[in-house]
Amino acid sequence: KRAEGVARQPGGPDSPKLEVRFAPAILSFIPMVWGDYWVIDLDPDYRLAAVSDRKGDYLWILSRTPTVDQAAYDALAKRIAAQGLDITKLEATPQR
Repeated sequence: KRAEGVARQPGGPDSPKLEVRFAPAILSFIPMVWGDYWVIDLDPDYRLAAVSDRKGDYLWILSRTPTVDQAAYDALAKRIAAQGLDITKLEATPQR
């Protein structure tokens, strides 16, 4: 599967909040097409970001690059787990 979305950061550049839409741009004016997500952790070099929804039901680790330093990934996953999120369902996604 492939999903392409657009994110915007309400609240300014230091805000951890993200709004993401997967609907076509023409529907951007409809508030319900935007999902609310939060950046809950970053690795020190900003290579990886952990993103979740408000309830913690969804969780992603996003990377700036197609390959990920395993030590940085493991450290971020450990910090996420310490926040009480379930990291057992995280799956690596093959990148092109």
